[in-house]
Amino acid sequence: MESLYLLIPLSVLLVFIIGFLFWWSVKSGQFDDMEGPAYRMLMDDDDPAADRLSDTPDGEDGRDQKSL
Repeated sequence: MESLYLLIPLSVLLVFIIGFLFWWSVKSGQFDDMEGPAYRMLMDDDDPAADRLSDTPDGEDGRDQKSL
């Protein structure tokens, strides 16, 4: 029974801490854009094949022009 005297104030303190952290995260913009990072991951511009093609001297795809 005596443990309730300790656990109830600790739980109330924990609720206030969690409430403050939630309020802080909302105010700092943590929940402003929930879908943008997921779309950015799908539209990744890092394509190694495109980088390899752009590194050729003529900007071509690396094939020899005489053979065409």
